[in-house]
Amino acid sequence: MTDGSAPSRPAPAADGHRPTRAGRRRAPTGPRRWLAAGGLAAGGLAALAAVVAVTLAVRGGAAPACAAPPPRALPAGALAAPPLGSTVHSGKATFYDSKGAGGNCSRPTAPANHLYVALGPDEYAAGASCGGHLDVTGPRGTVRVLVVDQCPECEPGHLDLSAEAFARIADPVQGVVKVSYRAVVDPPLPGPLTFRIKEGASQWWFAVLVGDHGNPLRAVEVRQGGSWRAAAREDYNYWLIPSGAGPGPYTIRVTDAYGHRATATGIRMLPGQVQRSTVRMYGAGAPVRSATPSRSASARPSTRPSASATPSTTAPPGTPAVVDAAAAPASLAPVPAGCG
Repeated sequence: MTDGSAPSRPAPAADGHRPTRAGRRRAPTGPRRWLAAGGLAAGGLAALAAVVAVTLAVRGGAAPACAAPPPRALPAGALAAPPLGSTVHSGKATFYDSKGAGGNCSRPTAPANHLYVALGPDEYAAGASCGGHLDVTGPRGTVRVLVVDQCPECEPGHLDLSAEAFARIADPVQGVVKVSYRAVVDPPLPGPLTFRIKEGASQWWFAVLVGDHGNPLRAVEVRQGGSWRAAAREDYNYWLIPSGAGPGPYTIRVTDAYGHRATATGIRMLPGQVQRSTVRMYGAGAPVRSATPSRSASARPSTRPSASATPSTTAPPGTPAVVDAAAAPASLAPVPAGCG
């Protein structure tokens, strides 16, 4: 600044450009056909106007036929929540191809083993299911899948599996099969917790994506000024503090749906880079969880995904490098490795 005034705070990163999920089925698009006006007399124009008016009245404001189906509305007063605990659910399964994309949970790519699932709004629960696992049983057997996506048109109990996962439990020729499924409590962890600060974040606008937590998360907090500040989960699975959390390094406390709690230190303001911590969510040396699971509930989620995310178990070319959060110098060159 040349006028001596303090620089203005940078605007928060705009998430309005979030793309729709790759591979999700959409209604076909195409140009509409209209009558040419050049050869119409005044009477013809009046008749056409009447027809259009009647058509609009019948449609009652419905969305154009070429538009993607809107999210299914939840019943009045209903809350969305992820599958938790040992409850066995019954439903049906279909399959889709994400075409390598990571889905609404903001992964940059699909899991390396291609075993994933998209849940309907009730169970996706505005991102509360992201990163959790389900065991799904069909005619051919059982497959374990990672929740990475939302299926806006799916009713409760409708699982949209990856093509590879569906083939493990049924003949793909069937297309739709009856299944049972339940949450996986404390699945094996691929490694310590990972953290990814979102592109556009700064000391004035904080957004972080937590990875390798095993169970669905309940809370993320950042230590600031001697106290913990709660971050709010967005439906695309980033945890936000809109007013920022300072320049860092950050101490971040993560709590999952079953009461496991882990605290990671030394997380730096390195937007777009995955930082691997030295703590695991549970397991050897991890804090003991509480005995009662906490069911995370939320209002009906939005279907807006984000392009930013954590890398998959095996990092493909172009995936952001993983940085060891325990390494103090911010200028340390990132270590190219997968973060799980």
